[in-house]
Amino acid sequence: MSSTATRSTRLSRLAQLGGRGSAHLIERHARAYRHAWVVLVSGFFEPLFYLLSIGVGIGELVGKVSGPGGHPVGFTSFVAPALLATSSMNGAVFDSTFNVFFRLKYNKFYDAALATPMRSGDIALGEIGWALIRGGLYAAAFMVVMLAMGLAHSAWAAAALPAALLVGFAFAGAGMAATTFMRSWQHFEFVTLATLPMFLFSTTFYPLSVYPRPVQIVVECTPLYQGVSLIRGLTLGAVGPGLLWPVAYLAVMGLTGLYVAGRRISGLLLR
Repeated sequence: MSSTATRSTRLSRLAQLGGRGSAHLIERHARAYRHAWVVLVSGFFEPLFYLLSIGVGIGELVGKVSGPGGHPVGFTSFVAPALLATSSMNGAVFDSTFNVFFRLKYNKFYDAALATPMRSGDIALGEIGWALIRGGLYAAAFMVVMLAMGLAHSAWAAAALPAALLVGFAFAGAGMAATTFMRSWQHFEFVTLATLPMFLFSTTFYPLSVYPRPVQIVVECTPLYQGVSLIRGLTLGAVGPGLLWPVAYLAVMGLTGLYVAGRRISGLLLR
C-alpha cells in the first residue's frame, strides 16, 4: 500500500471518531427531553436522599471518620463527595446504556442517522456527550447542595465539578461500549451487577482501611473508587500528585470506551 493510501486510511479512521454531527445529535436529545424534563430531573434526587438520610442522619451517630491522609473529617463531609461521584456515574450510565440500547435495537434511530452524512463516530461522541451533559447537570445541582450545607472545605472544591464531569465521561464511554455487546434487556442485569457493588464498596460510606488488604486492592482497581478519591481529595483539600492517577485512569477509560463504541456501532450497522 502506498504512503498516500495509508495516510488516507488513517485520516478516514480519525474522521470516524466524531465531528459536527455529534453536536446535532446532542441538540436532538435536548429537544426531546423538553417534553420529558421530569425524567431528567428525577435522577438528581437519589443521591440527595442518601445524603440527607445516611450522610446527615447516621452522621449524627457516627461523628468523625478517617479521611484522606488519615485526617479525621465529619461523616457528612466524607460521604458527600462520594455521592457526587455516584451521581455523575448514575446519570452517565443510564443514558449510555438503556437509552442507547433502545435506539440501537428497537427504534432504529442510528440506522436513520447513518443514512445522513453522520458517521458512527459522530453517534458515539454525541451519545457520550449527551450522557456527560446529563451527568454534569446532576453533579452541578448536587454541588450546589454541598455548598449550601457547608460541605466544601477547600478552594480546590471548585475543581470538583470538572472532576465529576470526568467521572461521567469515563462511565459514559464504558457504558456505551458495553451496550453494543448486549443482545437483550436481560443483559442489563450486568449493569446493575457492576454499578451497585461499586456504589456500596468504593469507600462511599466508610474508609478503605476497614477492608483487609486483598479487598483493598480490588476496591482500588474500580473506576468509581478512583472518582470518589479524586472528588473527595478536592473537596477536603487533600490535593497532591497522587490525584493525577485517578485523572489518567478515568480519562483513558472514557477514551477507550469512545473508541470501542464507535468501532462497534460501525460494525453493527454498516455490515
